[in-house]
Amino acid sequence: MSLLHARLNPPLSHWQGKCAWIVGASSGIGRATSEALHAQGARVIVSARDAVALHSLTLGRSGFLVLPLDVTQPETMAEATATVKAYAGAPDLVLYCAGRYRPQRATAFDLLEMQQHLAVNYVGALQLLDAVMPMLLEAGRGHLALVGSVAGYRGLPMSLAYGPTKAALNNLAENLYLDLHPRGLGVSIINPGFVDTPLTAQNSFKMPALISPEEAAQHILRGWRLGHFEMNFPRRFTRWVKLMRCLPDSWYFSAVRRVTGM
Repeated sequence: MSLLHARLNPPLSHWQGKCAWIVGASSGIGRATSEALHAQGARVIVSARDAVALHSLTLGRSGFLVLPLDVTQPETMAEATATVKAYAGAPDLVLYCAGRYRPQRATAFDLLEMQQHLAVNYVGALQLLDAVMPMLLEAGRGHLALVGSVAGYRGLPMSLAYGPTKAALNNLAENLYLDLHPRGLGVSIINPGFVDTPLTAQNSFKMPALISPEEAAQHILRGWRLGHFEMNFPRRFTRWVKLMRCLPDSWYFSAVRRVTGM
């Protein structure tokens, strides 16, 4: 096996009887991934602020546990973690998929919006880690997954508030892997391109290689099955975005302006 395709995590493939906790499961990628895991036999704990959407997801289906919470409120995260531990012990998978996105440029700087992105996209992930890490370390097993974005690779127009939080998640995941892999825990970072979700519906431009949340979920499950650390998809788009990280700054800025017109 080449270093490029080396298995960096214990593979997650047989979901029958396993337990996954999805934070940010009310819509988009989180909802589709919850459904895909449930279809493969996993018990799935679904969390988000929108309790109505969670109940609509689980209506008439056993094997789901609805656990509403607000990722910006540490007390609700701690309470939810205690419920998860009582329900399933240490989950086999914890996925942080909660996210906020509002297009913003520096010429219309909005500090409150910047702070809200930080609270949901990054600090919320830290709240979850603080709550679940002791449980996973004690068990000596489990997998932590964070949903980033290719917007975290380099600066992009309209991504002033969103991109930096996703860049932080990528760095966080690398640090988590270095510390937790020797302890038997898996860590992965998921960097999608454009996925048709309520967040991307705000974009007024044509989104290249747009895929459905269900397609995204299948890419994610495949990455876990193969033991990948990073998943970026669809590759016909993300491989070029990733390669642009290697361009000299002057070439990169020029290319972005030429392609986007901004």
